[in-house]
Amino acid sequence: MTANTPAAVTSVDAQTLRTWMKDPDDLIVIDVRFAAEFEAMHIRGSYNVPLPLLSEHTDELAERLGKRVVLVCQSGTRAEQARTRLGGAGIGSAHVLAGGVPAFAAAGGDVVRGQKRWDLERQVRMVAGSAVVLGLAGGRFVSPKMRMLAGGIGAGLAFSAATNSCA
Repeated sequence: MTANTPAAVTSVDAQTLRTWMKDPDDLIVIDVRFAAEFEAMHIRGSYNVPLPLLSEHTDELAERLGKRVVLVCQSGTRAEQARTRLGGAGIGSAHVLAGGVPAFAAAGGDVVRGQKRWDLERQVRMVAGSAVVLGLAGGRFVSPKMRMLAGGIGAGLAFSAATNSCA
């Protein structure tokens, strides 16, 4: 397979992954969520390689992966992005866990639970919402120009939603 050949993509459900985990010598589970999310709950035996790190070192990682690979995240979106990157590097055996780590836990999978933290998306909503309120309050009581803060945040959120990126 060349670097330009797309990977053969399949998703895998939680029950299938549980079955595969009975033979862990033939399986690598890579969790592409951020470290705080991984710490809060992860699949026992999985490796944490956050998506930005995987993106920086895709070729290097692809050289080391020869086994069956399952990519996991919170819902499947970031795992699919990781699968696309690995596919571009010639890894055609990558699977994406449908429903992410929560689906695996709900199916009775073996997970490690740590300290609960706010999800990244929830943190972003808190910061963005607070900045909008601050911009509106500042526009009312300090200077009308402070409303530009609220407009900038709104434009950034709209762009992020339209491009499905964290930019």
